[in-house]
Amino acid sequence: MNIPCILIPVLVGLICGILGYLLGKMNSKGDGSLAADLQADLDACKAHTKSLNTRISALEADLAVKLSTSQTTQSFAASTTPVFLFDQDLAASVCNKKIEENDLKIVEGIGPKIETLMNAAGISTWKELSEASTEKLQAILDAGGENYAIHNPSTWAKQALLAYEGKWQDLKDLQENLMGGKE
Repeated sequence: MNIPCILIPVLVGLICGILGYLLGKMNSKGDGSLAADLQADLDACKAHTKSLNTRISALEADLAVKLSTSQTTQSFAASTTPVFLFDQDLAASVCNKKIEENDLKIVEGIGPKIETLMNAAGISTWKELSEASTEKLQAILDAGGENYAIHNPSTWAKQALLAYEGKWQDLKDLQENLMGGKE
């Protein structure tokens, strides 16, 4: 066995160990400054977290005030919005079939399954459908799967508005010009 091959790595390891020990001793001041620095950082983080929580509480309070003001404004606006009464006999005479109030299937392109999708998404009245954007309606259809995503809801809001307003002849005329719910 060759002694220099064993001796050189042992000496290098011993020298590195001594140097590491000495450097560690020189860097540690022995007064616990590392612990004090870490404690100071922790205290600063706690103070920052407390200020952020205070700010979040203030923002939530502002939001609550804005929402209550908005709801008051909306309820006032809702009271000034005209309310249309559903006339089942008039609807039946124009459309030549019995029509139930807020039956979404009266809209060309909406069948029972799509009506179920719309109801699940929170759209259950003609008014709600008339206020929904085409993008929102398409997103609901897309979420339902590829069988529904192929439908085009671009005229649904207009049709629903005519039904909500009781403009049955206008709705019938519009639907006669539609093919599968689209112009």
